[in-house]
Amino acid sequence: MPMLSTWPLVWSIVGLLISAGVLLFAGTRFTHVVDALADRLGIGEALAGAILLGATTSLPGVIVTATAAASGSPELALSNALGGIAAQTMFLALADLTHRRANLEHAAASLPNLLQTMVLVALISLVMLAAVGPQWSFWSIHPVSLALPMVYAYGLVLTRRTRERPMWLATKTAETKQDIPDEDAERAALGPLLLSFGGLAAVVAITGFVVAQAGLSIAERTEMSGTLVGGLLTSVVTSLPELVTVIAAVRAGALTLAVGDIIGGNTFDVLFVTVGDVAWRRGSIYAEVSERTLFILALTMLLTALLAAGLIYREKRGIGFEGIAILLVYLGGFTTLALAF
Repeated sequence: MPMLSTWPLVWSIVGLLISAGVLLFAGTRFTHVVDALADRLGIGEALAGAILLGATTSLPGVIVTATAAASGSPELALSNALGGIAAQTMFLALADLTHRRANLEHAAASLPNLLQTMVLVALISLVMLAAVGPQWSFWSIHPVSLALPMVYAYGLVLTRRTRERPMWLATKTAETKQDIPDEDAERAALGPLLLSFGGLAAVVAITGFVVAQAGLSIAERTEMSGTLVGGLLTSVVTSLPELVTVIAAVRAGALTLAVGDIIGGNTFDVLFVTVGDVAWRRGSIYAEVSERTLFILALTMLLTALLAAGLIYREKRGIGFEGIAILLVYLGGFTTLALAF
């Protein structure tokens, strides 16, 4: 069977549309499975959203980045990873529109989620430093690519400790939704839950491979740059599970899980850069960072700062200043990327 990158353009577009449908279905089911696992394992919704939901629904993006880098498209690899962070942050603002009782960042007040946004800022900062700093590499891998997983892992350790021994607590209001484990879920059999989780993860991973090949084909057969294809096309399609899971979690009342899914997925997405650097065998992938990719880096940093401000300020009603600002900055940023670069 030929690789999808050799298919006609129309086949690649159809592949993306079918993949979107599959990811939408898998994402909906994921929410219920991970919510039950969070209660069964006793790790809390914020950490479950960061590790189980956020990381697993990011599998398509990992495959796109790895495939693009190995195929000689470093801009597509990098912009897919960073564009996914921007898209998922925007998805959180969209999900806020479905929770009319209160602002989502207010209702899902969680110290672990707030800490995860700071970890995300640190990870993005490391990528930016590597892009503008000396291009050192060992076996074609930049030292920052080795540091990213370590910083991510340490962030998860701090998040777990923060949940167990918080040094400050958010003020509880009538709109605050607490993370209280479901008693039935705590007694549920672990085996079937893990089996469902593994099966859905496999479906998401296979679909991610289809998206990767279709994205490469579109980049090759059109005049769109790898940055635009990655930042506006493949990153959005591979982020669809996050959109579905966050909306499903909000409707189910698992608000901390919803916010943790987006923030945790974003922090995990930065690790795509490490995957891309390993797959790119022509030196450090950071040396291939263009002005367009730096623009996306700065855009993701701004969107993360707006989200953190919303989590701290906790506006009660509507989508809040941060929700409006996130939507405007995302649309304005990528419109600028499409027209000015």
